[in-house]
Amino acid sequence: MKQKLVKIHAIAATCALLMITVFFISTLISELSGNLLYITTVKSYIFYAIWLLIPTMAIAGITGNKLAPKANSGTIGAKKKRMPFIALNGLVVLIPSAVYLKSLALTGRFDTTFYIVQGIELIAGFANITMMSLNLRDGLKIRNQRKK
Repeated sequence: MKQKLVKIHAIAATCALLMITVFFISTLISELSGNLLYITTVKSYIFYAIWLLIPTMAIAGITGNKLAPKANSGTIGAKKKRMPFIALNGLVVLIPSAVYLKSLALTGRFDTTFYIVQGIELIAGFANITMMSLNLRDGLKIRNQRKK
């Protein structure tokens, strides 16, 4: 059962990291292209994809806590300390930004507000990619230590 939980955790966490990375890269490419239709399309796809990302992140968090409910130090402790920041960043900054940016893009409001929110979203997204990448690195470190 524990091995199955480890696999579910690894798959969910990796999928979540990949989705956020794709959102980030797609946003950068669309913004750099300057094509408003492309930007609107990317904002719309991100809006719809976050509803897949949310349960994926929840599964990663729940399985991670089930695998190490009492661990608060070491590598596992470091992963657990990052998780509230990742979740808070997603719930308070990234999801509202995605919803708002889609709304602005669909109404053609590519103004200062759009680009300020877009900048905040990119910074928050980069922060989550960084923290989630550190969690992936630590998860691989734990796996390799257990194999030895």
